[in-house]
Amino acid sequence: MRNAECKNKEAEMSEQKFESQVPFINSVREMAAVHYSRPLAYVDTYGCQQNESDSEKLRGMLAEMGYGFTDDEYLADVVIINTCAIRENAENRVYGNVGELVHTKKLHPSQIIVFCGCMAAVDGVVEKIEQSYKHIDLIFSPNKLWRFPEMLHSTLQERGASGRVYETGVGEGEIIEGIPVRRDRTVKAWLPIMYGCDNFCSYCIVPYVRGRERSRKPQDIMDEARALVADGYKDITLLGQNVNSYGTGLHEKIGFPEIIRCINDIEGEFLIRFMTSHPKDASIELFRAMAESEKAARHIHLPFQAGSDRILSLMNRGYTHEGYLEKILAARELMPDIVITSDVIVGFPGETLDEFEDTMRLIEKAQFDAMFTFIYSKRPGTPAAELSDTTTREEKQERFDRLLVLQNAISEEKHSRYIGKTVRVLVDEESHDERYPYKARTNGGRLVHLGGSIPTSLGSFVDTEITHCSSWSLFGELV
Repeated sequence: MRNAECKNKEAEMSEQKFESQVPFINSVREMAAVHYSRPLAYVDTYGCQQNESDSEKLRGMLAEMGYGFTDDEYLADVVIINTCAIRENAENRVYGNVGELVHTKKLHPSQIIVFCGCMAAVDGVVEKIEQSYKHIDLIFSPNKLWRFPEMLHSTLQERGASGRVYETGVGEGEIIEGIPVRRDRTVKAWLPIMYGCDNFCSYCIVPYVRGRERSRKPQDIMDEARALVADGYKDITLLGQNVNSYGTGLHEKIGFPEIIRCINDIEGEFLIRFMTSHPKDASIELFRAMAESEKAARHIHLPFQAGSDRILSLMNRGYTHEGYLEKILAARELMPDIVITSDVIVGFPGETLDEFEDTMRLIEKAQFDAMFTFIYSKRPGTPAAELSDTTTREEKQERFDRLLVLQNAISEEKHSRYIGKTVRVLVDEESHDERYPYKARTNGGRLVHLGGSIPTSLGSFVDTEITHCSSWSLFGELV
């Protein structure tokens, strides 16, 4: 009984922390009402699903503060740029688009421009924003997101006094429940179950910008999952930098397989997906929970990143070439129909041609349904950034192109096996293509372009006959 009381008390404390934002929410609503009948906000999101989930919370708080929403930054009274720091290309896109906002600010001098997300926690970025992007009014890092109403309130008070509000740094990170969420989708929903990362892969900036692992309480996850099902969501994705290590920091002993089983027990017709899954922690217990839970989608995204044991060690990945393939074999033994996708990095510092060939051999053995491929992007502040690299960009590109040819052939061959079959899919999006007015997903997450004259609706599970395919998608007619 005492443990239960302690857990309830902790839940109350976390919710009270967000309750501290209520006075600021009310004050911002009053301040905005003085200038506008209804102020508008524009939220621009870069990067991963966790960033998309964060943007849903930002929209939720904005809605509570009386804001409507627009897709036109020129019409917005508040513009939020929620950034990604995973790769250099993403950062360059952000800087380019942030620079363009100087024009919206000139036309709309009272506009508040917010710079947040992972880039706001990277060393040197705040200084660069301060010196080169003087039209930015508010900067905060991901772990400060729950204090957005307070920070926006401070920014509005400083308006006209040339004040800028900075709330950066990683800190310890807290789990704050009760933050309002505004989801734009009606079929798919993101459900964070944990935050941060303890893996410290040598090429990755995430632990340095999102902090160490911390898990939401099971009851909070279950309450949100039940609410999503009750609201009609059919495709629920559990989010975490490494969902397999769920349970970090909790008093009770519970792991990720138990979370899948618990959500599976909720009444209703829906699918459970999750990402991202780290191979070193992908266990037989996880595969068994998936196999025994009828609502768990037969899909796992299991990034392998490289095929060379030496490179995997330099990456600090915690598994070997053969160890990874054993995980794949174990998953397929329990779920012969499982769809397996992955990530790979080409051109990690010091990777030789022979070591790249190890990656090609792993791909041939694993036979992934699809793969996301990247050329290594140097991240200052990570151990890999200090490694010497003699491979030219041209050599990396050549290897990258070879890898794409191999994987595209495997993907197309895998997809060709669907032709002539009738599969059950979830209709989740309308299309602008008159021939295929809907998009859908198979249980294993394969994209299906739906044609045919049979009427359907978003959120419906329907049968479709697959007629043809490409490397990345399937095409079908409603049955």
